[in-house]
Amino acid sequence: MSKFNTTGTQPSPGGVTYEGGDGYARDTKSELFLLAVTNMVGENTFYETGDKRDTRYAGLVHETALAAPEWTARFLRWLRTEANMRTAAIVGAAEYVRARLAGAPSYAAPIANRAVVGSVLQRADEPGELLAYWTSLYGKKIPKPLKRGIADAAVRLFNEKSFLKWDSDARAFRFADVLGLAHPDPKDPVQDALFKHIVDVRFNPGRDIPAELAVLAARAELMAWDKEKRRVLFSRPELDTARTVLRRAGMTWESLAGWLQGPMDARAWEAVIPSMGYMALLRNLRNFDEAGVSDEVAGGVAARLADPEQVAKSRQFPMRFLSAYRAAPSLRWSYALEKAISESLANVPRLAGRTLILVDTSGSMNAGFSKDGTLMRWDAAAIFGIALGARCETADVVSFSDGYYGGTGSKAFGMPGGESLLRGLDRWKNGGYFIGAGTDTVGAIQRHLRPGYHDRVVILTDEQHSSGNVDHAVPKDTALYTWNLAGYERGHSASGRGNRHTFGGLTDAAFTMIPLLEAGRSADWPF
Repeated sequence: MSKFNTTGTQPSPGGVTYEGGDGYARDTKSELFLLAVTNMVGENTFYETGDKRDTRYAGLVHETALAAPEWTARFLRWLRTEANMRTAAIVGAAEYVRARLAGAPSYAAPIANRAVVGSVLQRADEPGELLAYWTSLYGKKIPKPLKRGIADAAVRLFNEKSFLKWDSDARAFRFADVLGLAHPDPKDPVQDALFKHIVDVRFNPGRDIPAELAVLAARAELMAWDKEKRRVLFSRPELDTARTVLRRAGMTWESLAGWLQGPMDARAWEAVIPSMGYMALLRNLRNFDEAGVSDEVAGGVAARLADPEQVAKSRQFPMRFLSAYRAAPSLRWSYALEKAISESLANVPRLAGRTLILVDTSGSMNAGFSKDGTLMRWDAAAIFGIALGARCETADVVSFSDGYYGGTGSKAFGMPGGESLLRGLDRWKNGGYFIGAGTDTVGAIQRHLRPGYHDRVVILTDEQHSSGNVDHAVPKDTALYTWNLAGYERGHSASGRGNRHTFGGLTDAAFTMIPLLEAGRSADWPF
């Protein structure tokens, strides 16, 4: 069974939160963990600028890289591969190497640093992103462990299709730059021909494509077609020919849209849909509807979206499904997305007894949760709160702030049996459960917690409460679980001791630890 850490804080208040309530300082590992799993690098939050958060993140990586290098190496690998936090993992690996090389000779073991770098590079454009980050801060001199880790990744990730998909003059470091700096040893004759060709055409466009590179040759042939011939490909009665032609040339939906030199109609989408990845399908549901993709093809897309194995393999956050649900205009996707989001939350446990779930809907939780601003922090809090409430034997789910806009500052959310998760979230959003203003966590506890009745309290929040002491407001014999969605420096409660625990991140893994902790079993980091 997977494990999850309950982060540690000082046993008594160590200052105040940003809003002035009693605050608890976290230990270094816990602060880094919560910041990393909640932080979109470069993004401003309600209480911290992006620059301040990024500086704090780099400093914490430096500390743990020197004090606990093995823990940090495992953490960074997990952050990229399991938590699916791409940029934070890449930045973390660069700062890990920087700290260890600057710390002392004993920290400069090249194999360990090399392995950390390789472990966070999981997509073919990421070696270039890591080089761009490093050179922007530390200059053009690339340390050997960084080069070797990037070389390992290039051998694993660079192929004809990834070259066509990810290499672009819009990127600071192109594939040829990566190869020129890292000097990877190709794994076979085909990759050897590819590496030489990538470097050659960067500086000598128009060179012949080696015979070993069939995908590049097929793409070049397609690019030579005139505009009318390109459209004719999709006018044939059968789409099998078009699908085969596109597949051989490694055409993605993005490259197909540019190749057509015009809008993607239904037949163009229907030709490329079979070769699209899970995330690409999820992002394009609105486009499928607007183009008029047939119900038959849409049914196949919906089946893939709802497939439990596909959901697990995609490693998409529940927020991705929520975003797709809100963007898709057609009801034909609703059931598939409902199943997908339910599968993505499959680890949320069924809890016996009586649970009070408090969802923070204060002003700071209305801050953007995604860079495009389509999802808010309260979206994540609400969806997890509703999902957990649906799985509890008995649950009281409450939206709370401080009542600045009127009312008591909290509102109970009914949980009718059989209601779908997405429908419940729509009802939450449209039913006035977002209250706004400040964060009166202590007041919400006092109004809704019934000592001797509730077995546990779960709070989904950024922990920046405005007054009082949350830890003291919950009786010592009642378990308190905090799900942190922001990763600020100070928390609202002690954690990691007794029945007080704080979790963080964007997935459901932490909830699985509640029954384990209550059964007296140990909880550890998830890596």
